[in-house]
Amino acid sequence: MKPLRLVELSPGEYSLVLDAGSTDVDHVIEECGHEPNGYFWEGVVQVLVSAEAPTLDGRFSYNCEGGMFCADGTDRNVLEELATRLGALATDAERMRRLITSAEADGFEFDD
Repeated sequence: MKPLRLVELSPGEYSLVLDAGSTDVDHVIEECGHEPNGYFWEGVVQVLVSAEAPTLDGRFSYNCEGGMFCADGTDRNVLEELATRLGALATDAERMRRLITSAEADGFEFDD
């Protein structure tokens, strides 16, 4: 699940965390004119869920900051699926470049 971690905050309450600026694709994000902060990653997840995993939509909440991406929820399986999808993206530079380019071409604005 690297660079992500899934933590149980209390029984039945989970957070999926990514420390911003710690991924293999940070250089691609910067080359595309963005800052790889938590708010940017929130946008990435919105695009990813919309395009690839619409069944995850609305099943977790965002709790991001500048230094981290965080998704909170009560369904561990949902966050594990998100972690698998996001982890694969956070280590694949060309896939990240395609996601950013495609999202922007469709009018999506990343908040970074």
